[in-house]
Amino acid sequence: MPELPEVETIKRELLPHVKGKVITGVEIMRPATVRGMAPEEFKGCLTGRQIINVERHGKYLVFDLDNGEYLAMHLKLSGSLWVKKSESEVPNYIKVVITLDDGEKIFFRDPRGFGRMWLVNDVCEITDKLGPEPLSPDFTPEVLAERLDSKGAPIKSVLIDQAVIAGIGNMYADEILYDAKINPTRPASSLSLAETERIYKAIKRILPQAIASKGASVQDYFRPSGEEGMAQFNFKVAHQRKATCNCGGPIERIVVRGRGTYYCPNCQK
Repeated sequence: MPELPEVETIKRELLPHVKGKVITGVEIMRPATVRGMAPEEFKGCLTGRQIINVERHGKYLVFDLDNGEYLAMHLKLSGSLWVKKSESEVPNYIKVVITLDDGEKIFFRDPRGFGRMWLVNDVCEITDKLGPEPLSPDFTPEVLAERLDSKGAPIKSVLIDQAVIAGIGNMYADEILYDAKINPTRPASSLSLAETERIYKAIKRILPQAIASKGASVQDYFRPSGEEGMAQFNFKVAHQRKATCNCGGPIERIVVRGRGTYYCPNCQK
């Protein structure tokens, strides 16, 4: 699933192609991708609108439109946005195509079909349910400690809860906990202030590094150019089944609250 580094990469690379452009056409190949209104109404409301900006809120991409409305997207498990001139330049599984006034097209590619789009009047309809942004200056060790303090669930589950912290998903939670040397099954509320500080520092280190590497192409993630990200080559535990940790011990996979979790039992006791 595209997580914060992947969505941030898409936002940054998409922005120069779309900012200031006018939407001249919308094709919807999978009606279920559009939520909250009928596909024809969705097309009619978007056509003719100018894209003022593109923002990221957690794992959501939000296009600011010139009429004060917002086009919100969630890529879910397998979505990606490609910017090309024609469909022949993009692999199959295209669900929505948005044409711009310079002839470029935004292709919403989604092999598993779980991705979603909404047109909303207020961006808070999307962002109100999200926790704080982990890369914001307002996200401090004290904020993290407060968010974790009352959570009895395993720390792995709490880190990927979007209502607790926005944007962290399965693979980066594994990397963060490995970096912090915290066992993923530890109840979040049991962590000491020093351990919470280690998690905070790991978040602030791991996520920017992944953005610098253009995200991780583990399965279906692609950048708007169609190129893959490189962050997966820096992973220490995530998706490293049967690999060996730097300590010499094996990386193990367990299931924490239904989510596959990779960790080193020696380093994360």
